[in-house]
Amino acid sequence: MPKFGVTGPTRRATLLGAAWMAGIGAARADEDPWPFLAPQIFPQRSVKDDDSLVAIDAPYRAEDAAVVPLTLRLLPAAAARKVKSISVVIDANPSPLAVVFTLPPAGGIDTIETRVRVDDYTNIHAVAETEDGGLFASKRYVKASGGCSAPALKQEHDDIALGTMRFREFPPPQGADPARREAELLIRHPNYSGMQMNQVTRLYIPAHFITAVTLWQGDAELLHVESGISISENPFLRFGFRTNGAKTIRAEAVDNEKQVFRGEWPVASV
Repeated sequence: MPKFGVTGPTRRATLLGAAWMAGIGAARADEDPWPFLAPQIFPQRSVKDDDSLVAIDAPYRAEDAAVVPLTLRLLPAAAARKVKSISVVIDANPSPLAVVFTLPPAGGIDTIETRVRVDDYTNIHAVAETEDGGLFASKRYVKASGGCSAPALKQEHDDIALGTMRFREFPPPQGADPARREAELLIRHPNYSGMQMNQVTRLYIPAHFITAVTLWQGDAELLHVESGISISENPFLRFGFRTNGAKTIRAEAVDNEKQVFRGEWPVASV
């Protein structure tokens, strides 16, 4: 997994974005940025091109660059190689390191869906880290433009409080393994990127976004997420997992203003 600084992924992603925008050591704009980005995000480590561990599902041409659906599917080889984290890099974004998913072995996570901002035509890389420290990257090309600076919705006029969480669990299809489930979590938060302009004052809206989300089944950690400005407004997660017999699932989210939001829900019975 990338080594974030003491202030978490926010600082690391911001620094990476600043370096990329300044063009420090980068290739020309018409060249592939990945050879520059990979050693910045994973210093002194080799990243191999290998799409046998994680598949990326995303639209080739996005309908809305500010809300691009992105699904990661762990392939059979991922279990054999014991993938412990997946880092998503949106190469052309101002802050390329979008999100890191840490996968505790007991969680049995096999799919993760979220929504991201895409600022330009770009490859999206999913870098799987295995238990032995190997890094293996798959990629998907997406055509989109302006997602990081797209105007936000007027959440200040909404009566849903900041940090409100909505959770849904989906039972397995009839005849499927009853321990396999899907669930989704939606967090009410503007996730301002710092690049959006207030259309009335013509001033930039300060960055305000979720930096971490952790989910547990009972006392066992299910999924940990570190994220930055490339995650869309109202962060969304949908994931496939294996139940462990716990009676509840709970979540905790933290934003860059150190606000903490929590929720807890009963596990559905089969």
